[in-house]
Amino acid sequence: MVRLFKHYVPNAVLLLGVLDFALLLIAAEGGWRVRAWQIGMAPGGLHTRIPQLLSFAVPLQIAMVAVGAYGADTIRSLRVATSRLMVAVSLGILLLSVIFFLVPAITFWRSNLFYAMLLSIAMLFALRLAAGRTIGGDVLRRRVVVLGAGARAARIAALAERASANFSVIDYIAMNDGEVAVGRARRRDTVASLPDHVLKMRASEVVLAMEERRNALPLNDLLRIKTTGVMVCDISTFIERETGRVDLASVNPSWLIFSDGFSSGQMLNAAAKRSFDIAVSLILLVVTAPLLMLVAIAIRLETPGPALYRQRRVGLHNEEFVMMKLRSMREDAECAGGAVWTSERDPRITRIGQLIRKIRFDELPQCWSVLTGDMSFVGPRPERPEFVAGLERELPFYAERHMVKPGITGWAQINYPYGASVEDARHKLEYDLYYAKNYSPFLDLLILIQTLRVVLWPQGAR
Repeated sequence: MVRLFKHYVPNAVLLLGVLDFALLLIAAEGGWRVRAWQIGMAPGGLHTRIPQLLSFAVPLQIAMVAVGAYGADTIRSLRVATSRLMVAVSLGILLLSVIFFLVPAITFWRSNLFYAMLLSIAMLFALRLAAGRTIGGDVLRRRVVVLGAGARAARIAALAERASANFSVIDYIAMNDGEVAVGRARRRDTVASLPDHVLKMRASEVVLAMEERRNALPLNDLLRIKTTGVMVCDISTFIERETGRVDLASVNPSWLIFSDGFSSGQMLNAAAKRSFDIAVSLILLVVTAPLLMLVAIAIRLETPGPALYRQRRVGLHNEEFVMMKLRSMREDAECAGGAVWTSERDPRITRIGQLIRKIRFDELPQCWSVLTGDMSFVGPRPERPEFVAGLERELPFYAERHMVKPGITGWAQINYPYGASVEDARHKLEYDLYYAKNYSPFLDLLILIQTLRVVLWPQGAR
């Protein structure tokens, strides 16, 4: 894993992204040279067309990130990779068309773009065909030794079995701290020297997964392991890095207090985030106003009641505010009493509601809440006060998600399907805490770009 602007990026993803970008630049240069050869023109020096090369490669790279071309399933499946590449290139053509229209001085001729597109598709596909097993295999995975063989170690074993795992566990060592849950673990007394054993196994990391750490940590051994260049970390940090979420089952208050992060309130970051929110919300509200009116009319024609649905939500510092959405349910959806979770195939959802929920169009009026400052574009989804009261009692650290401004989209929304239960709320809270802890403008940008993937492939939309 590489930590890029406080966000963890798998080695395989970073390597593939760098190679893709290099191939896109080569494809752009190849397209230029093919066209120059066709018309008998000297291609000229490479330095004279750097803006044009970048104007081709950058939008296509963004499109590939947006459609999920670097997801675990895409890296390990040629079929999925091919479909995502085709969608990315199609989206890239649209982006390039906009750039060509707005800033023609930095773009290639359309004939150059055509050849560059063909070359990029061929080379990106060839890269995945030639290096897919290497990039998605064990070569780039870290070799991990786990100290512990109980329930916590078993959780790491389950993570290691996933196809998307970025590590391989090469050994489990039972530290005599309780019941053994990992059958292949070796006993601590069979290892004469823990540091020598770690070096002999060529481990790149040691993870502390003991059930009881008081008076059980082999401090001298861990110090020697650390000074030999092998990374040492606890299970909470390990799971955060590998899964992109804060693990509620292992985390404790002291870990949250002494670990780095929770810097979203810094003045420069807050000012940049607010400026972005104001500018984009204004643009979206103006540009989409005609379409919003048409959808509002369709909602009124299908079922009686207002087109806009106003609802109280809990925002920053537990302050309540009124959030607006396009109404996607019957007006009498909660006539029986209090707040009710939305269920799969909920009969209260209208036909228009099903459509606008799938593409997240019902969320667009929330741009007004972004403009007024109650929300941001990126952040934890604001929850209803009726649910918050119960969730704060049942889930540890739930109140901490209200230390950042709620958003229209968020880290939980792009990583976890729609949830409608306390257990779903628990999983989403883990992602929300990761966002609050590791916030950066880079993470905001990544979430905004990848929101398109959720719209194109609406997993769990209700």
